[in-house]
Amino acid sequence: MANPEQSHIELRISGPESEISVPFLQGMVNRMVVSYFKFGKVIDAYPEKVDAQASLLQRLAKYNETGNTEFLIDVANFAMIEFMRPSRPDASFEPTDSGESPGRTTQAGEVTDAPNLEL
Repeated sequence: MANPEQSHIELRISGPESEISVPFLQGMVNRMVVSYFKFGKVIDAYPEKVDAQASLLQRLAKYNETGNTEFLIDVANFAMIEFMRPSRPDASFEPTDSGESPGRTTQAGEVTDAPNLEL
């Protein structure tokens, strides 16, 4: 196992860089490393001791309350933790196509599955 202080992660981007946020991804990594040193390993807490989904929803509420985008990084990290250590015994990863997506919600509140939504 690599020493957390010496790890290196490389991301390969197959599309336009405009579609991701490197500062956001780096923020996720930075906060997970700090959490490791503060709280210990993810495997030792999730899902038996800490509820990642409830923690995610708390952070999303804090973002909606404050507008502080740091909480969105926490939301993403708790989603990642739930992915890594699912609380559901029936959790599985099954790639889906757009026909199985719940869609996107416009500012007007309309749910659409249109890929090229005119904004």
